[in-house]
Amino acid sequence: MANLRFLRGYNDAVVLGLARSGAVTRVELAERSGLTPQAVSKVVGRLIADGLLVESGTRNVGVGKPRTLLKLVADSRLALGAQVERDELRVVLTDLAGTVLDRAVAPLPRGFDPPAFVAELTRLVDRLRSDRLIGVGIGFVGPLDHRTGVVHDPNGLTGWHDVPLRSWAEERLGLPVVLDKDTNTAMVAEAWRRGEELRDAVLVLVGTGLGIGMLLDGRVHRGARTNAGEYGHTTLQLDGPTCVCGRTGCVEALHNLAAARGDLVEATSVVGVAVADLVQLLDIDHVVLAGRAVLAEPAAYLDGVRARLPKDEWLPVDVSITPLGDDVVAAGAAMLVLSEFYGRPR
Repeated sequence: MANLRFLRGYNDAVVLGLARSGAVTRVELAERSGLTPQAVSKVVGRLIADGLLVESGTRNVGVGKPRTLLKLVADSRLALGAQVERDELRVVLTDLAGTVLDRAVAPLPRGFDPPAFVAELTRLVDRLRSDRLIGVGIGFVGPLDHRTGVVHDPNGLTGWHDVPLRSWAEERLGLPVVLDKDTNTAMVAEAWRRGEELRDAVLVLVGTGLGIGMLLDGRVHRGARTNAGEYGHTTLQLDGPTCVCGRTGCVEALHNLAAARGDLVEATSVVGVAVADLVQLLDIDHVVLAGRAVLAEPAAYLDGVRARLPKDEWLPVDVSITPLGDDVVAAGAAMLVLSEFYGRPR
């Protein structure tokens, strides 16, 4: 993974990470971080000098002198995140708080190869480029290796056998790059947004393909080869249609076939059955739905999933649709970069 830890040390990362959640005093930073007041004072001085923190007003705490508030300078550093669909590239620009500031979207040609993709990525990155950029995150179609940055024969694309995409992109862009599956970056975005509320959850991404991101015990679960989440390519019907992965009766194939013939009830029921299996398998209590198919018919997908979930009162499952809309994968890819910057990779 690219080294994105530009802060001067672990303590700097801890303090800045605490400031990300809102204005805070030096005393509160010491209490929450476990650092001594003297250490916090030195760290804060460095972060102010680097333009990452700024003093912003005071807070009365009863008897004694009001305490100075410190606030994150969110636009002091920026990150880019990219979502790669089989037919579209979306790049967003975010600040240190993960807020999307700008975006650029372009179609990708059918069956695009690595050189064509890197060229288009470079074009969109250059459109949003800033001298405050700390890196670029890419949410790509799986399977791939998050650790090495290598794409392994992504489903529905040809000419992508063992492509070292991260190193190619870094060389072309001149920036640190983090590569992960699109479902994982989307899960990172939801984890950033909802914090400790989200501990055991799946994000179901229904676009040109279908996959899941998993948050288990508060951490994104990637598996032994960082390729977990290919749930769209599990068999739901033994004698079902052929899938782009070469198998038959996959969740993705059944969903896409129903959607293509306009059978929304069947398409959403397929997703509902698949999600119910995940609830039983992983004992999750949150399901987040995302992707262009879901955003086109949000009520239908919510109803289709909820109708298939367990009805036991002791097994409640919250089902929602991401409020980040079309940006969830790209924003999550940028947040993956920010997580490295803060020294707390997801």
